Amino acid sequence: MNYLPHVISAKRVRGFVIATRFDDGSEKHVDISQWFKGPVFKPLKDLKFFKKFFIEAGTLAWPNGVDIAPEALYQASDARSSRPAKRSKST
Repeated sequence: MNYLPHVISAKRVRGFVIATRFDDGSEKHVDISQWFKGPVFKPLKDLKFFKKFFIEAGTLAWPNGVDIAPEALYQASDARSSRPAKRSKST
């Protein structure tokens, strides 16, 4: 990857999913819970604490020192495309 992305805005949309906008203008909804492995991420499983995220040096960070590399966020699957499609009702 030659491009080094930077998060320029972030907003929680539901659960542990954050809508992120990058400095190249792209946007995606990232499910942060995919990284909830190991003891350092335990506080983030508490939604009240999770909501305390902020942008620092172009990435998402939390008050306990956890951050997620902007490259990982940029390469993550968009949660909007991985949601099951709604079925339409037959008439």
